[in-house]
Amino acid sequence: MASEVSPTKWPAPPPEGWTADDLDRLPSLPAHTQLIDAGLVFPCPQTTFHERATSFFGRQLSAAATQGLDVLCRFTIDVDRQNRPEPDVLVLREEALTSPDQTRVPASAVVLTVEVVSPDSVSRDRETKPLKYARAGIAHYWRVENEKGLAVVYAFELEPATGAYVAVGIFRERMKLSAPFPLDLDLTAIKARRGGE
Repeated sequence: MASEVSPTKWPAPPPEGWTADDLDRLPSLPAHTQLIDAGLVFPCPQTTFHERATSFFGRQLSAAATQGLDVLCRFTIDVDRQNRPEPDVLVLREEALTSPDQTRVPASAVVLTVEVVSPDSVSRDRETKPLKYARAGIAHYWRVENEKGLAVVYAFELEPATGAYVAVGIFRERMKLSAPFPLDLDLTAIKARRGGE
């Protein structure tokens, strides 16, 4: 006998859409719900690759971050009233962390966002989020993709004159950058254990 799934009743959105503040007020939202263009984006189950890549960058960036910077995983950013995305990893100025009960940080405090692409997030991570992060003035954006089980990192930096991201490199196996702080990373360490995905 197949199990029945009872439908969840979600509140109807207001005519102007949801706001960044609504994420903290709406009852029973799944953990890691994001707000993109005034719409709620619910998380899908993640792959082993996604989890390992997120953990890897969280650890490596925490170890390398210079004084005055902090690293968070899966934490929302106030981009504007209609957008509160949750990058997989972010680097921010530590003074933006003001309370242990804080649920978001202002985009003005963020210096790097890292998105690990999932099957459900391809267009968001390649198109939507980079545009929003750039408009918010976030200086660096990295997109991590799974290429046959190995990580490929597309790194971008904000070009001040245009306010758009420009590519600074595509990295396989090794990632060496000087900004936002010096890094030399072995990307081959991002893989599923025991040969599995």
